[in-house]
Amino acid sequence: MKVLVTVKRVVDYNVKIRVKPDGTGVELANVKMSMNPFDEISVEEALRLKEAGKASEVVVVSVGPAKAEETLRTALAMGADRAILVETDDAVEPLAVAKIIKGVAEAEQPGLIIVGKQAIDDDSNQTGQMLSALLGWAQGTFASKIEIGDGKAAVTREVDGGLQTIEIKLPAVVTTDLRLNEPRYASLPNIMKAKKKPLDKKTPADFGVDTAARLKVLKTEEPGGRKAGIKVKTVAELVDKLKNEAGVL
Repeated sequence: MKVLVTVKRVVDYNVKIRVKPDGTGVELANVKMSMNPFDEISVEEALRLKEAGKASEVVVVSVGPAKAEETLRTALAMGADRAILVETDDAVEPLAVAKIIKGVAEAEQPGLIIVGKQAIDDDSNQTGQMLSALLGWAQGTFASKIEIGDGKAAVTREVDGGLQTIEIKLPAVVTTDLRLNEPRYASLPNIMKAKKKPLDKKTPADFGVDTAARLKVLKTEEPGGRKAGIKVKTVAELVDKLKNEAGVL
């Protein structure tokens, strides 16, 4: 079974985000970029499935600018077999990404597509669900455990009441949550080898997808600063402040 994994180039999660002075977005110039953390988990899970004999090939795909090649090579250094870059300088929205990945899936014919549940830059949490609908495949969202066998996948999800396990038929789309696994670090020899591996480059036009924006960002602003907390001496004083000052009781 072939596994297709989507990866996205985003601002590194350790970087403090700065909003542009004109409020049109966040500052990306001279900012460290890396693979979306949820996508790292997706790559790791695909590699574990291959190591367990459940998958025969791991193919990673990214939709973004030419610099997204670095992100794909990180996935190759982790152990992915092949990489596909759908190159575009447009800010591609989730629906367009889903349409592009649908085209890639139709060409690659994977048995499973693993998608990070969301990207930490826009937090849309839409692409996996849209992709499943476009393909007409089963989906398992927010997976904290995946088991493959007999043409089916058992996906464990964290819900309010605890853990829920669902069984879905393959091919399917699965979106990954944080507790699914701990991504591995790429070794130096693998990083060097990944630099020499060829990348298959495409464009959105190859899949007949228009990446023109359908949404308009009106304003981006930093969250307001938090007020300092206070200490109270008694429970009665706490209740009084919650009732008369905070207005939550």
